[in-house]
Amino acid sequence: MDENGEQLGIMPVREAIKLAADRDLDLVEVAPTARPPVCRIMDYGRYKYEQSKREREARKKQHVVDIKEVRMTPKIEEHDFSVKTKSAERFLRDGDKVKVTIRFRGREIVHSDLARQLLMEMAESLSSVGSVERLPKVEGRNMVMILSPKQEQEG
Repeated sequence: MDENGEQLGIMPVREAIKLAADRDLDLVEVAPTARPPVCRIMDYGRYKYEQSKREREARKKQHVVDIKEVRMTPKIEEHDFSVKTKSAERFLRDGDKVKVTIRFRGREIVHSDLARQLLMEMAESLSSVGSVERLPKVEGRNMVMILSPKQEQEG
């Protein structure tokens, strides 16, 4: 094919290279496994530039999912809990995952059932924007739960 997309037919490689050189363009092999191999006459530098431009556009449109963390203690007050829930909701609406961590200090770890209850309460209050990806689990002196954003239904 030439630069306008017109078929030039089957020809020897030397002739195709000469034809490309006459037009100040490159001969690029498009389908090497085909018999005979398919080549195209084009400005390879411009082609690479446009390809990288398309890739940049695609990268610009995609959203990278971050994991945001919300920390609290098992003795958190009601107002502080609602503030933490609101910030977790904002993160989920932005399309990020949320790692909710309850840090135990001293002998608080004995009451891990209260912490689990607190995490489940948060998960329930955020059920409209997110779902539990990983249930509450004790990791050392912390109890961790991961919430992921709900996917919007297209329709």
